Amino acid sequence: MTIALICAAAALAALGAGFSLRYAWWRRTADYARPRILMYHMVRPSLRGGKFNKLRVSPREFERQIKWLVDRGWRFAKLSELPALADQRKTVALTFDDGYRDNFLAAHPLLRKYDAKATLFLVVDRLDRDWSAAKNARRDGGELGAEPKLSDEEVRAMLESGVWELGAHSLTHPPLPGLEAADREREIAAARVRLETDFNVRVQTFAYPFGLYGDADRRAVAAAGYRLAVTTEPGVDAWPPPDPLAIKRVKISGKEGRLGFALRLRTGRRGAWG
Repeated sequence: MTIALICAAAALAALGAGFSLRYAWWRRTADYARPRILMYHMVRPSLRGGKFNKLRVSPREFERQIKWLVDRGWRFAKLSELPALADQRKTVALTFDDGYRDNFLAAHPLLRKYDAKATLFLVVDRLDRDWSAAKNARRDGGELGAEPKLSDEEVRAMLESGVWELGAHSLTHPPLPGLEAADREREIAAARVRLETDFNVRVQTFAYPFGLYGDADRRAVAAAGYRLAVTTEPGVDAWPPPDPLAIKRVKISGKEGRLGFALRLRTGRRGAWG
């Protein structure tokens, strides 16, 4: 074998290894009787140089994803509906964290178009707030603070459509494990009270800000009366889940691509590291 052939073979091997690590196509398919709970944030084009473009799925790509699900026989459910479903096979629950205005402007029309459903995990005090700085002060570039957030009127329109249900995502989106007990309970319990009062709906579900939680946070969620709580840990839980207050989700990235999306739906993860 010539040096050129050896180099070519090595390059192909490296490409193959990179593909395998990026997509982890070899992962075992998660049982389709397990519902897929997808995690979204924004439905809008990416920003040039944006630090949070993984949180931005373009409207065009979002529609492709919803149509892909419809064409393959997936049925949509709100998160709170999952416990009552007799058959979970090929069921998908779309969840949206934080409360960005594009959820109403871009995602909502597409969900209505395809007769889909979703759960909105809403931060109560969300306007003009950049919660990325609460987790890491060095990230305080104002990028998330500049993103338009949902108004109460827009949230009401979403709920009245029947497409959406409301879940809590705390009062101000802090890292819960770093809070004093009274502040933790206020962030978790008062969020439910405020949302139920402001929007006249029942709030049964919670999403941990940044996906961060500990035993004390979980206990506070239980004490506040939430039935289900979701994390950012990637994967697909059995149903009923091992811990209904620490449910895994399938992360959907703005840098996904069609192959990445399909693999995430099959296994709950994309790549060797989730």
